[in-house]
Amino acid sequence: MAGTGEPGEGAERAAGGECRCGRCPHGARAGHQQAVAAFIALREDFAAGRGVPAGLARSAGAARQWVSDELTLSAREVARRRAAGKAAWLAAVRWRTLLAVWSAAVALLLGQALTALGTGWTAARTAGLAAAVVLALGLTAAAWWHRAHGGALAPLIGEDGRLSTSRTIAAGWAAAVLYAVLTVVVQQVTAAGPDERRPLLQGVALARSGALLVALALGCAVAVLAYGLVASRVRSGRLQKVPAERPRAADLLTDDAGRGSLLDVQYVLVNAAVLGCALVRLAGQPAQLPQLPWGLVVLLALSGATYLWGKAVAGGRPVILSVVRSRELGDLAAPVRTGDDIEIRGAGFVPPGAGTPDRLARTVVRIGDVHVPVPLVPVAGGFTNPTDGVLTVPVPVDVEPGRVEVRVVTAAGVETKGYVIDVVD
Repeated sequence: MAGTGEPGEGAERAAGGECRCGRCPHGARAGHQQAVAAFIALREDFAAGRGVPAGLARSAGAARQWVSDELTLSAREVARRRAAGKAAWLAAVRWRTLLAVWSAAVALLLGQALTALGTGWTAARTAGLAAAVVLALGLTAAAWWHRAHGGALAPLIGEDGRLSTSRTIAAGWAAAVLYAVLTVVVQQVTAAGPDERRPLLQGVALARSGALLVALALGCAVAVLAYGLVASRVRSGRLQKVPAERPRAADLLTDDAGRGSLLDVQYVLVNAAVLGCALVRLAGQPAQLPQLPWGLVVLLALSGATYLWGKAVAGGRPVILSVVRSRELGDLAAPVRTGDDIEIRGAGFVPPGAGTPDRLARTVVRIGDVHVPVPLVPVAGGFTNPTDGVLTVPVPVDVEPGRVEVRVVTAAGVETKGYVIDVVD
């Protein structure tokens, strides 16, 4: 950023003039990196036993809670910087999408020019370029309309902030079919007479284009059904969804935790292969809509059904399997009393994508009527608490002795079923 000479400008720059204002993409990214570095340094100090006040060091529970609170405050600053970086990235990425769109149009022009060297320029080449320009203008208008939400990528971003695999595939088929139709339409408009228009009209007949239209319908249907499945399962608590930091290209091939997903990979590869086949046929016969073999359409249907089945069975509610008193080495066996630590064992306590410190700190255990934040327990390189299968929390003194119910509320807002334990005086 250019210097303005305003007060406080120096505070926005690190040594060497690096911008950390948070109002531009570079400054937001630098500010986020600075906050992450500060958090990691703080976590490593606490993991090594440094930085805890001497007055708290005598009480393990008080020291642990103080460390957790300090880490939570630092994690919130990281989250704030990350949110600013996401907003700045979404506002700036529209230029990258426009660059990619118009670069593709220029590449098509160069390809048409090179292939025309031996055969000469034809009306089909003109129609293809005109269709590409019309499509690029439409995407440019969409990018301007959604300029604060990712430009042309905005329709492809799901409610969880990730690139949607099903929406991207549906958009790919829609763009390809629209380009093919525009190519044929331009040739019809520029045709000299009825004799030239008749073959063009036959090229868009349903008998020829039926398989292509079914492929487009399958892509759109899978996108709609996937959205409905995910939305209904999230509302019912059977699927935990945590918003992503920002959309990434890898989202098309991975799950919410960033691990490779076989179902997503096969769906993308199958559709990309069939779509490539359609474009190759269009390049060979630009006067007609590409005619796809029905066997490839059946392959698309099987791939889409497999993808949807995976959406229908993925995830699940968090569950408590057992609750035991946390025992240190040398302690005697005893019942659970107020002030003791309890260890909650189960599954699904940390949803996919919720491994960041600010989201780990949002995990809460409800013991009776008391809500207990799960403390962050740091170790070198990470945390030992909370984890996906085990949570350790103290039983507050406000919990009345007797039979009380324990529930876990995850960072996604999903609550487990109750698990009853006995708390004695």
